[in-house]
Amino acid sequence: MMFPWLAHGHISPFLQLSKKLTQRNFKVYFCSTAINLSFIKKNFAEDLTDNLIELVEFHLPELPQLPPHYHTTKDLPSHLMSTLLESFQNAKPSFSNILNNLNPDLLIYDGFQTWAPKLAAMNNIPCVHFLTSGAATMSSYYHQHIYGIGSDTYPFSGIFQTEYERKKVKELYESNRDLEEVVARCFELSSEFVLMKSSREVEGKYLDYLSSLCGKKMVTIGPLIQESNHNIDQNNSDHVDIIKFLNKKDQSSVVFVSFGSEYFLSKEEREEIAYGLQLSDVNFIWVVRFPVGTKVGTIQEALPEGYLEKVKERGMVVDGWAPQAKILEHSSTGAFVSHCGWSSAMESLHYGVPLIAMPIQFDQPTNARLMVEIGVGMEVLRDENGKFKREEIARVIKLVALEKNGEGIRGKARELSKKLRLKGEEELDEALDELWNLCSKNKQQVNQRPS
Repeated sequence: MMFPWLAHGHISPFLQLSKKLTQRNFKVYFCSTAINLSFIKKNFAEDLTDNLIELVEFHLPELPQLPPHYHTTKDLPSHLMSTLLESFQNAKPSFSNILNNLNPDLLIYDGFQTWAPKLAAMNNIPCVHFLTSGAATMSSYYHQHIYGIGSDTYPFSGIFQTEYERKKVKELYESNRDLEEVVARCFELSSEFVLMKSSREVEGKYLDYLSSLCGKKMVTIGPLIQESNHNIDQNNSDHVDIIKFLNKKDQSSVVFVSFGSEYFLSKEEREEIAYGLQLSDVNFIWVVRFPVGTKVGTIQEALPEGYLEKVKERGMVVDGWAPQAKILEHSSTGAFVSHCGWSSAMESLHYGVPLIAMPIQFDQPTNARLMVEIGVGMEVLRDENGKFKREEIARVIKLVALEKNGEGIRGKARELSKKLRLKGEEELDEALDELWNLCSKNKQQVNQRPS
């Protein structure tokens, strides 16, 4: 049974791992809320046709302020995040019924539900924690849990926090005081090892340090990205226009700009990025998203006056969503301006596209520093007030995407992509062997117990 947190950035890698498990003769129950299962049915229908992945609906307690369409982090208003977390923590009885009814051989769980592995243990079901974040981030969190928030003893100087970020982390912990304890317990409750959506090629020393902190073996499964669908939806004019745009551009001449599915740029941030792209003189595809229900009018109205006309020869602004993997694998794409969510960072590495990091929140600053440390990206630094400025955005884009000085970053991204493609499948095969052996060993132990 796969039981991810209610965010698409978690659901996608759990689903990709499910597909790999079915190739090893596992039958998979995939457990989530109705709104997330609806998304899976719509966007991953081809993965469900052989009936080896069965969707299982998980019910959250009913709350007036949290109707069913908000039982996911996608398009969730920020003020309701704590409510969703609270509702999720109170959904233990619903999951207990699911476990009792289905009695799976193995539970693979995420990072916010320590009650899930406890319930599994009560039913003699082995359980494995699957981390969809990177080892640098998690070792930093775990280090803080042991040595205290603000600890300056973390052993890797490449990972650091600015004063602006320290303030944000402190606010996060103060509003979720049990967060560190939940992180620690999720590791401790995992049977024998922890699965990591990572690779030793990227995070070797961080994986080793995390293992030493939590006392668990870290089993990597590679980038585990959703492969690009080579058939673009011909009924979606935006997607068709994107590929036409890319096909007309020179190799590695287009910068892709996207900040994920769960962050919405402020008006000020949109303006600075817009002018930064204009000043950089590069070709670009920029995905702009707005919260559901907000009245922003048209894309034209959300951007500086006359902007689309000024950049029409070299820029596309897309409303809502774009086929990210398809864009990143295209030969005309030369760099990725990203918030550095872990899935986006790993996808960029897989396709050999250098990163221009503009981290916003949560694990993103750590991911950004890691990308800089391993030589595949460069960070757009904030000013003394914690703001992104157009001149710095333009400078970093030009350096990474166009200038001779950026060739080292571009070359390193291509080199690491080749290594990940070679090593990723090996890591995944080893991880699947570990899961199979865990299930087999548990079955033997159960069968040997006196009736």
